[in-house]
Amino acid sequence: MANLLDQLQGHLSDDLINQLSQQLGGAGREQTVTAANGVISTLVSQLARNASSPEGASNLANALYRDHDGSVLDNLMDVIGGGATRQAQTGTLNGAGIIKHILGDRQGGVIDMISQMSGLDQGKTGNLLTMLAPVVMGMIGKQKREQGLDVGGLSDLLNGEATQQRQSNNPAMSMITQFLDADKDGSITDDVANMGMRFLGNLFKKR
Repeated sequence: MANLLDQLQGHLSDDLINQLSQQLGGAGREQTVTAANGVISTLVSQLARNASSPEGASNLANALYRDHDGSVLDNLMDVIGGGATRQAQTGTLNGAGIIKHILGDRQGGVIDMISQMSGLDQGKTGNLLTMLAPVVMGMIGKQKREQGLDVGGLSDLLNGEATQQRQSNNPAMSMITQFLDADKDGSITDDVANMGMRFLGNLFKKR
């Protein structure tokens, strides 16, 4: 079975990327693809960290049970296109609320990092982050439901994914891991620039 990141990235169809680009105000397709993959990878990595403690895993399991059963994946074009605005403030589609819970005060640094990776400006990167957060939660919720995962199983799923990504020898994933492991010391613009974003961005492009 494909791993979690592969399954999430598999939902980034040409039509969905075009829709995302349009919703971002005409962002370049290449920038959108790179940023979207960076968003997905970062959120999954941080969720694995959050779920590494019993309390964090329990909180995530409860949130998935309450709001994220995976049904959002059945209607992505409508969700991304704004057709589900009546539900926008529910737990299921409240991307800003999801991001606040997942990233806390790391949110600004994550936006900065992904913006540097992709060339997408920070405002559009932040919007993309909130658009894709419900998709990431929906996929994890779907896995939890279909596999019948309890709190321990959910933690194992995410930590196994994080371990696999750390061992992938992908410099972009290495940078994400280093950022999430680091103390919260503000902007990482210089660190990102020093790693050669054009090269790292190429590793995140849709194949």
